[in-house]
Amino acid sequence: MKSILRTIVLTPVALAVVALTANSAMAASTVKVPFSFKVNGKDCPAGKYVIDRDSFGHIVTLRGVKGTEAFSWVVGPGEPDPNERKISLKFDQDGSTHFLKSVQFGSEVTSNLDKPAKQAEQTTNRGQ
Repeated sequence: MKSILRTIVLTPVALAVVALTANSAMAASTVKVPFSFKVNGKDCPAGKYVIDRDSFGHIVTLRGVKGTEAFSWVVGPGEPDPNERKISLKFDQDGSTHFLKSVQFGSEVTSNLDKPAKQAEQTTNRGQ
């Protein structure tokens, strides 16, 4: 009886440890962006950037390797396959200006990041 009770109690604990290990297995990654771009209205130079996810897997952070700027967003389920492991940045382009559109970290993705900035820019231009 004790061994059955121990198995019932220890199995969920073991599964939780495996799940936490799998979530934290995707470490920070470095990506090289060959062009300058805008994020939240701020200019970011071309170069290397580190993409990292918090220990709970809900926040993704983008940091320039040489810069002091850091940007963080909430990530959630998106269109990627649930088993997807790639880490990527997606951009929109308006003329020669690139805007960070989304950050994908495995199977999770941010919402559209550049839509509010473009709408604000259009509103400002209309008001002048």
